[in-house]
Amino acid sequence: MSTELPESAVPPPTRGGESSPAPTRRTFIATSTAVGGAVVAGGVIGGTSFLDPEEATAAERPPSSRVSLTVNGTRRTVTVDNRTSLLDLLREHLGLIGSKKGCNAGACGACTVLVDGHRVNSCLTLAVRLEGTEVTTIEGLTDGSELHPLQQAFIDQDAFQCGYCTPGQIVSGVGCIQEGHTGSPEEIREWMSGNICRCGCYVKIVRAVEQTAGRK
Repeated sequence: MSTELPESAVPPPTRGGESSPAPTRRTFIATSTAVGGAVVAGGVIGGTSFLDPEEATAAERPPSSRVSLTVNGTRRTVTVDNRTSLLDLLREHLGLIGSKKGCNAGACGACTVLVDGHRVNSCLTLAVRLEGTEVTTIEGLTDGSELHPLQQAFIDQDAFQCGYCTPGQIVSGVGCIQEGHTGSPEEIREWMSGNICRCGCYVKIVRAVEQTAGRK
């Protein structure tokens, strides 16, 4: 196979005493790229870092913050990644695993907790935004060994099957009662609609909320 270059690729010969023609734009770019790559590769292969060790460690570490909040009556202070959700703070940092991670997108209500008495989806709530707040989880509803009235009502009405959604249902039901949205079964269903029960225990859940609210 011939190795001859096409005529257009062969540089014109120079006469004696004449300097070589100036490099073309294409030649200059190719040469610069090759030299630059060699320098970077040499630095990587040789272990050379453009940052000192402390700067490199700081660059790799995600931003974090210190947050203090009251959880189930106990003041807790933790340092967490700024991206940590309240749900992950409760489960992974504080060991309160009663609040469940269902959809992790705020659609099922399994992670419902009370923040300053208001219902929130803890999977969508950033922990670092809760400085100074009071959080109540399913574990915080009991009084020692005595169940909360709604917890007892769930047992009385047999308002659960698999139980996975039950903590969120109970906490949401407590919030619903505190907000005064228990005037009728229809009102309870409307204000509890953010909590999904995959087992379909809605009728008994409504009865449990009614029992606790004093309507039954």
